[in-house]
Amino acid sequence: MTSDRYFYYKDNELYCEEAEVSKIAESVGTPFYLYSKKSIVYNYRNIDRAFAQIPHLICYALKANSNLNICKILAEEGCGADVVSGGELYKAVYLGINPQKIVFDGVGKTEDEIIYAVKEGLLLFNVESYQEIEIINKIAKRFKKIVAVGLRINPDVDLDVHPYDATGIGISKFGISFEDAIDVYKKTKKLGNIKIVGLHAHIGSQITKLEPFIETTSKLISLAEVIKEIKYIDIGGGLGIPYGDEKVPTYSDLARLIIPPLKKLNVTVIIEPGRTIVGSSGILVSKVLYFKKMKEKNFVVVDAGMNDFVRPGLYGAFHQIIPLTERQGEEITADIVGPICELSDFLGKNIKMAKPEVGSFIAVKDTGAYGFSMSSNYNARPRAPEIIVDKKDFFVARERETYKDLIKTERIIKEI
Repeated sequence: MTSDRYFYYKDNELYCEEAEVSKIAESVGTPFYLYSKKSIVYNYRNIDRAFAQIPHLICYALKANSNLNICKILAEEGCGADVVSGGELYKAVYLGINPQKIVFDGVGKTEDEIIYAVKEGLLLFNVESYQEIEIINKIAKRFKKIVAVGLRINPDVDLDVHPYDATGIGISKFGISFEDAIDVYKKTKKLGNIKIVGLHAHIGSQITKLEPFIETTSKLISLAEVIKEIKYIDIGGGLGIPYGDEKVPTYSDLARLIIPPLKKLNVTVIIEPGRTIVGSSGILVSKVLYFKKMKEKNFVVVDAGMNDFVRPGLYGAFHQIIPLTERQGEEITADIVGPICELSDFLGKNIKMAKPEVGSFIAVKDTGAYGFSMSSNYNARPRAPEIIVDKKDFFVARERETYKDLIKTERIIKEI
């Protein structure tokens, strides 16, 4: 799956579907996030087709990008939701997503969040400790309900990813250790208002090899052969996308390897993709403000900063940066930096490009996932708008914040 299918150059101008991106920039101002509806649908359908041979449910991971319009597009395709907070659950319910297509993940669910989810009647909670199970049981008893849960297993598999992305290693905070799973199952069986129906594992993010998924699925299957009442095997998400020229396996590649053993269990497979659906479907558009040189170092200063897009500064993540208008000229190597008062405020380092003109536009590719969803108001900067393209038309899916928005929840206390 690649963003190049729907983001491409024509007559030296970058297009999203049939819309010229420069014209959108001139209309809405910069910076802004831009998403392709066709790309979102294309990526979702690829995953859906990959698992067509087996009963399955795709639960889109809202943490990747919870824009209501993106979620609505996916819901209309029949997609469910993977939520990790009461806020994400509220958004899913607000959109009318069937609660029986919603799973609640997360290591630190609060009692208020659990009460909310129990009232809504979700498909299941993926639980991460026996203490959490006890709290859900207490709440379920109060509401005279039997609540379905899946045990999130930490399979302790090795991953070649950024340490912050490795959620399936034994020393992470996530899940129940594989060795403790049967003991937790036996204790849970004694509770009156909990029904164990699933096994779940989410081992990390931006994983570019299939072996960890195969090992994890094998461990879940071995547990399911002991815990006979399992109806759902939730393999989580985490499959990576190419941010450059690297080769990355697809869900079709993964499905071919794990469907045969899963078929023997007579279960429904749950998949929780986020990045693989929306990552390549979005770009961040910014304007060049200044060009400066410090000793032998070139800097292109743009109006998007780490408050808009934190992944490069937080993870050292690489994203291709391209001009909206292709042009010939002196080629330079430069750091693309923003206006934030931090040295970690950069969108890319050592980027080779034609020297840009002040006032021209650039695009940071593959920012549909963990872009806007991780943005902030640091340095009292209003958050950027989100725009969705559908064929030749574009729509404002989230308005640009104003300075007044920055203070609308604050109160001046007269007594101090």
